[in-house]
Amino acid sequence: MKAKKPKMSVFKIKNRKGYAALSSGHLTEGKTPQQASDRMEKALKRKKRKA
Repeated sequence: MKAKKPKMSVFKIKNRKGYAALSSGHLTEGKTPQQASDRMEKALKRKKRKA
């Protein structure tokens, strides 16, 4: 059974070069929309650490 993918929005960052991806309260950046999306997917795969 696979987990659902959370909604992700990718957008152009104003006053900066590149794009950002926002999902589940997390933000990642990349030079292209695809790179930002890939980085977010990788970040969401990581296990949550205990604080």
